[in-house]
Amino acid sequence: MEIRPTTDKDLDVFVDTVHAAFGRFPETPVEGGGLWWSALETEHCLLALTADGRPVGTAATHSFELTLPGGTLVPAPGVTAVGVLPSHRRQGVLTAMMRYQLAELRARGELLSVLLASEASIYGRFGYGPATHTAQLTVPRHNAALATPRAREASEAQATGPGDGSVEVLRRADCDEILEDVYDRYRRAQPGALSRPHRWWALRAGQPPISPEPRYIAVHRDATGAPDGYAAYSIESGTLTVDETIATDDAVFMALARFVLAHDLVSQVVFKHLPPEHPLRWQLADFRAGRVGGDMDWLWVRLLDVPRALTARGWFADGELVLDVHDPFLGERDRYRLTVRDGKADCAPTDRKPDLSLDVRDLGSVYLGGTDPSTLVRAGHIRAHHPDAAPLADTLFRAERSPHCLHWF
Repeated sequence: MEIRPTTDKDLDVFVDTVHAAFGRFPETPVEGGGLWWSALETEHCLLALTADGRPVGTAATHSFELTLPGGTLVPAPGVTAVGVLPSHRRQGVLTAMMRYQLAELRARGELLSVLLASEASIYGRFGYGPATHTAQLTVPRHNAALATPRAREASEAQATGPGDGSVEVLRRADCDEILEDVYDRYRRAQPGALSRPHRWWALRAGQPPISPEPRYIAVHRDATGAPDGYAAYSIESGTLTVDETIATDDAVFMALARFVLAHDLVSQVVFKHLPPEHPLRWQLADFRAGRVGGDMDWLWVRLLDVPRALTARGWFADGELVLDVHDPFLGERDRYRLTVRDGKADCAPTDRKPDLSLDVRDLGSVYLGGTDPSTLVRAGHIRAHHPDAAPLADTLFRAERSPHCLHWF
C-alpha cells in the first residue's frame, strides 16, 4: 500500500473516495458555492492506494488557529475527510494513514492537531482526546420568560441602560462581512474556538451560517451601531432553530436570546451548540422550561509536542507537577516537570518521580481546561501517585472559562 499527498489533479478522485467510504454521493453544485470539500487544501490531503494504484482511503487537514486558555493563538491542523472503503477496512489502512499524517505534522513543526470524531471509539487509539463539549437547549415559546436576578438589576441598568444596543434582522446573503468580522473577534477571546479562514466564507464551504442555505441573521449592534453579535436561525414547523449564537459578551448574548425567544408564531426555540454550562438556562424565569439535550463531545485535541504545547497556553495558578506521559500509538514515553509561575509555564524532561501518569489522549482532554484531571483519575484513565496530585492538577489546568468550539469541519 502507498500513502501519498494529493495534487490538484487528484481532487475528484479524493472526493469520490471519501464519499464512497461513507456510502454517500457528492452533492450537486449549487449557485453560490457551498460544497464542503471546496475548502480542502490539496497539499494537505492524503490518498491511500493499493499496490495496483486503486484509491481506498483518504485523510486531510485544514489550516486553522486554535485559541488556548489565556488568549494565545496557535496553528491547529484540523483533521478531516478521514475514510476507508468498506472493502478495505480492518486491514491497517486507517492506522497507516494516521501514522503517516502525524509524522508529517511533526515534520512541519506542529505542536498539536484537532478533529471532530464521527465515532467516539476511533480516535482515542491515535492519541486524540475529547477536549470540548456542546449541547442544545430547547425552550417552549409559552414558557420562555426571562428573569433578571436582583443582584444584577442595578448594575446592568447603570452599565448598559436602555437603548445602548439594537437588533436588526438581515438575510444571510446580505451580511457576509458582518458574520466574518464578528466571528473572528469572538473566536480570539474564546478558549477552544477555531478560526474560520476567509476562504471558507468566500467559498461558503461548511454548515450554516457559512453555507448558502437560507438563514435569517439577527445582528446585534452596540450603541455606536457597530455589530458585536449575531444569531443565525431558521423556522420550520413551528420550531425556531438557532444554528449558532456569536456574542462578544454575555449581555450581547442575552439580547439576542431575548430576541429569538420573543419571536411570534413559533412553538419552541432550539439553541444549538451551547457550552454545557451556559448560563441561559439559569436566566429563564422557570428553570425547568429549558430542556438540555444533545450533549456530546465536539473538538478532540492531540498533542504532538508536549513541552511546546504546555508552555504555549496561559495558566491561572502557580504550582509544579511531574507528568509521566505515555504515547502508545507513537511508542513514546516521557516524563516532564511542569512548573507554572505568574501565568507562564516551563516544561522540561526530568527523572523525578511522577505526580501523575497519563496517556497523551488524556492530556489532550485536560489541555484546554474543559475536563478536570480528577475526573479522569476517578474514571481510571489517569493515575495519581499521591492524594494532592489530582487537586493540584485541577487547579493548574483550569482555564479562565470553559472551552467551546462552534466550527464544523
